[in-house]
Parts: sequence; structure tokens; C-alpha cells
Amino acid sequence: MGDQGAGGGIESHMPTHRRQESGEEPRPTSQPTPETRAPPQETQEFTQTRMARISGGTISQADIVLDAVVEVEDATAPSLTRNPSTSSTTSNPRPNEYLGGGGDRRNQQPSRNATVPSKRPLEPPVTKATLGELDVSKIIHNPKLRHDINFDPELHFRPNLDGEKGKKKQEKANQFWNTLLEQLVQFVIDRDAFYRRFGHGNDWCLPLLLKAVKEIIETLVPQRDREFLDEGLNVELLMQQFHRGVADLESLASWLSGVLKLHCAPMRDEWVDEMYQELSKGNRENDMGELVKGMRSLLSVLEAMKLDVANHQIRCLRPVLIEDTVQFEQRFFTKKIQSGRLTIDAARLWYTQAQVDTARLYSGSPLPFLHSFGETAVFFEALSRLVLPSTSTESIPTTFVFDEERIIKLRSDMFDSICLEICMRKYEDLERLSNVTQFCSRIPAYLNDDSTRSCRSSGEFNFNAPPTSRPSSFTFSDHGSNNSSPRNSGGIFSHPPMADFAESRTKATNLYNSLVDLLQTAPLATRPDQRWQSLAPSMALQILRYVNAPHSLPGFETQLAAWLGNIHGEIFHEVEQQFQQRLLSDLAKRVKEFKNLTGVGLFSAATGGRLRPNPHVQSWVDGLDRGFDGAGSLRDPREDAGISDMATRLAHLGILHWRVWGNLAYLADSEGDLTMENCS
Repeated sequence: MGDQGAGGGIESHMPTHRRQESGEEPRPTSQPTPETRAPPQETQEFTQTRMARISGGTISQADIVLDAVVEVEDATAPSLTRNPSTSSTTSNPRPNEYLGGGGDRRNQQPSRNATVPSKRPLEPPVTKATLGELDVSKIIHNPKLRHDINFDPELHFRPNLDGEKGKKKQEKANQFWNTLLEQLVQFVIDRDAFYRRFGHGNDWCLPLLLKAVKEIIETLVPQRDREFLDEGLNVELLMQQFHRGVADLESLASWLSGVLKLHCAPMRDEWVDEMYQELSKGNRENDMGELVKGMRSLLSVLEAMKLDVANHQIRCLRPVLIEDTVQFEQRFFTKKIQSGRLTIDAARLWYTQAQVDTARLYSGSPLPFLHSFGETAVFFEALSRLVLPSTSTESIPTTFVFDEERIIKLRSDMFDSICLEICMRKYEDLERLSNVTQFCSRIPAYLNDDSTRSCRSSGEFNFNAPPTSRPSSFTFSDHGSNNSSPRNSGGIFSHPPMADFAESRTKATNLYNSLVDLLQTAPLATRPDQRWQSLAPSMALQILRYVNAPHSLPGFETQLAAWLGNIHGEIFHEVEQQFQQRLLSDLAKRVKEFKNLTGVGLFSAATGGRLRPNPHVQSWVDGLDRGFDGAGSLRDPREDAGISDMATRLAHLGILHWRVWGNLAYLADSEGDLTMENCS
């Protein structure tokens, strides 16, 4: 199991990018062997059935009046990540040890010396406050989450321990648990010293932890059951018993086990039983380390239950939230614009310039695919160019504030497709060079004229030639005969037999697939060009392996790196323009198919089956596997190059964007035209 995290530390996914995978296995769902212990009396007061295992926070769709959600102030995403298709949205991985990442958002400064009390006591890694953003009211008021839910069918909450912030959270959590252990040991060994430090107050780790546990449980159980919490988990009474040495932590653990099992998902039962065993063993054997381990497990279970509830609510609310996306975002952005916190002048200028550029590009001719795009023809033409690698230095219009990462990801995927095509074109050049060299080696010695020398000299490959260049043609051929005349010999580039053609095509396909495999193993990089620069030597070697050429062909590796890294070079520009036209063609088909769908219909059509285990390259690789031509037949991987998948994603993004911003920004005359009536 991967680390569950330190709770509370639930961060925005914007990875980014990278978007951390959550392919860890959930806890086993099989029920453990029941223990032979009598349930405490308190548990009899609770509901006798376990019908609603996640009843604490679940609400019905009818309970939410989405039309009233106008007073949204912040566009910051909650703690969520994009879950790939390899894991369930209903569960969260369980840590081996709950030592990670305190999600304390109050920026307290922990004491460096655990033996000296800090001015402000350490708080538990998971509290009601740190899990507050999982509340349904926070979910429906968060514009970034509500936008992202349109694109990711596997969107769910999980503890986020990514990067430096995650590391700091883990360190804070470790500090809390270590401090708690030290305090308990001191209480047992030197009680006088303990009371000199803390007195009989509650400003130390154990009472703070018990208080946090009670507050979290209150958010998980129905209102009718909360009154029993004061009986079974009375923190003040427990601390009095603790100080007098009569606290029965085993009974408390049994009571907690019963309560949690009534309200958690069945897959959590084994975890709850482990928590009970650890607390009971620590209590019986007076083992402070085992007690702390049990409390760590308790807090982990509570965090997982809270995440289960939030993810359950997302699944239930998804259709309502998706259908209300356009109206909600129009209200949200209208208020932002009117208050001066968002300006769309640059976005309007981008669209106006797109109109000018499109008119100049087609010189008065009808726009391509006008029937499919309709009034959005200029917009989608500009959008298809916005995802080209050569535009990476241009700023993305502010109207795409919630889609910047999707656009950057599309640029990265397009960069990969272009570079793979360049590699394949250079492979074809080397293959032709190899054929020429083999032909020249078979020319009889007596044919030693200038033409033959020209043939042999042609084996010196010009790396600076464009990818479509061909070696010069030859007319000499011995055809296995010493009497063949140079005047009537056939050309070396005559049509090959069908078997040779099929073999050549298979060889090229295998090379392309091997280059894709190399791309998938590439280390992460800030920019796509950096990743390809590091990949160039491996790509060059793989290409040389598939041609009859020396594996150390001078200059090829260096030249390939130059071709792949220069987005403004002639070769890169030529392939990019070809891919842009292919993307526009597929995009027109998708827009025509999607534009009249409802919000939920658009979501289903655009995301159905498009699950992405690797957020960096997998969506593009899956696009290769799913490429179809117009007749519904599978395309060759190189022929599709992921364009079909990119067109689907871009059509989804563009249609939703136009529905929100079409009248709000691009077709409106000025910001003064913005009124709430525009958003109705």
C-alpha cells in the first residue's frame, strides 16, 4: 500500500500537470474473522443495520439549489486529483503507517526540541478544519472543481503528498506522533515532570487528538446519532480517568470500532479491526508505541471515511453539476469581470486577431468545414492553432483560466506526435540511403565511369536535406548479367514486389511502436523539448537498428536532436502544419457530433472509455490505439498519430468554452454589455 498521506493535506491536482497516479490497491474488502469480544453497551443505541454505510455526509440532488450559488469568491481548486482508470473512485489507498503529512493549514511553527513545550500545541495531522473542504457546500461552491468534473470521469479526492509541500506535511505529522509518544512515555515514567510541563490542562497532544477524533466522527454520523457521542466519547471525562489511571482504552477502542463499522464502507472493516487490535494491545501491555500506532490508524480510518463520503457525493452530484456548468460559470465570471478581478480584453483581442488571420489565410474563400463548425469556425480554427507547439511562447487567453493545463497537455501531445513523425521520416531517408548503397556495391567493376562514381558518392548522406528529399535516381544495373547495357538497364527504384512492400510496412510499424515505447519511458521534464533532447540519442540508436546502416553513423544523433528541438525549424514547421490540418479535419467531425448534445451527453460522448493511466503520455498513446478513419476502420498508429484523441478532447473543451464565453466575451461589444441577464 502506498502512503495514505498525512491527512488534511489535500491539494489541488494542478499538477500537473504532474497529475499523480493513484493506482494503489484499496484495502481488501473481505471481512476479517470476527473477534470474540462482547460489544459495548453504547453500540446498542446505534442503528442496528448497516444500510447506509456512508450516511454521514450523503445528500440528495434535490437538497441543493444550484441557482442560488452566485456568491462565489474564490476560484481555487479543492484538494482533488485526477484519478486514472486503474483505481476506483470509491476508495483510497491505506498507508502502511500513518506517519505522513500533517495537513495543518494554520502554519504553526513546531518546536524543534520535543522536550520543550511550544507556545502553541501541535495539532493532529487530520482535523475537522483540514477536512472541511470535503464538505458538500465547499464542493458545490468551488468553480475549478465544478469545471474539471466535466472532463474527468474519474475525478475524486485523495490525500496529496506531492512535492515539497507534501514532504513538509509528512514531517509535521511525524513530529506530532513522535511528540505524542514522548508525552505518554513521560506521563508513565516521570509523572511529576509531566505535570510541571502541562499541568492538568488539555494543551497537549492526547486531548487534542481525542477532540479532533470526536469532531470528525460528528461529521460522519447522522444527526440522530450524535447525541450518543457525548456518552461514548466524552473527552473531559476520559482525560480525568486518564490522569487518575483508570481510563479503559480497550473499551473506548471497542466502542469506536462499533461506531465506525456502522458508518464506514465495508472495505474499511479490516482496517477498523486492526485499529482496535493495536489500541487494545497497547492498553493491555502498557505499550505506548502500540497505542500511538493505534491512534494513527484511527485517524487514517476517519480520513478515509471522510474521503469516501466526499467521493460518493461527487458521483451523486455529477449530473446536476455538469448540467449547471454554463450558467454557474457565467454568473461566476460575470461577477469577477464586473468587480475588476478579471479582465478579458486580451481574450477579445485574441479572437479579433483570429478573425483577421483567418480571413487573410483563406483570402475570401469559404472557411473549411464551415458546415460542421457553424458560427464557431473562426474560434475552432484559432483553438487548433493554440495547441501547436510553436505557440507555446504565446500567453493563453484569460478566458481559458480553468483549461490552461488541458491546453498545455494538448501542446505536449502534439509535440510528441510531430517528433515521432520526424523520426520516421528520417528513418525512411536512411532506408533509401541503405538501398542505394547496397545497389552501388553490386555494380560490376568495369562500369567505372563518372555516373557510377556519382552513384557511389551518393552514399554520403546529407543530414541537412529536408525529410522528403530522395537520393538521385540511377539507371545502371547489372541485373545479374555481365552483358547488361547501361542504356537499357532498369532503374533501381522500380516498384518492389508486394511481399517486399508488406515487409517494409511491417518493419516501419514495428519501429514506430518501439519509438512510442521509448517515449513512455522518458523521464519527466518541465518542457516537451527538454524531454525530446534527452530522448534523441535513444531514438537515433533505435532508428539505426532498423536500417542497414552503421550504428555509429557520424552526425546522425546530433542532427536528429537538432531537428527535434527546433520548433521553428523548416522540418518541424512543415510537419506541424500538416498535423494542424489533420487535427482541424478530425475536429470538425467531433464538433458536428457533439455541438447539439446536452451537458451530460457531451460529457458521456467525449470521455466514454477515455481513461488515462499515465497523465503524461498515456492519453496520447491511447489515442494511437483508438484511431479510426472515416469508415470506422482502425488506422495505422502512425497514420493516426493520436490526432483522433486530441480532436475529441479539443472539441469537448472548445464546445463547453464557447457555451460559457461565446456571448460573454467573443460576440459581446464591450465589458459594459455584461449583465446578469447575459447569463440567464
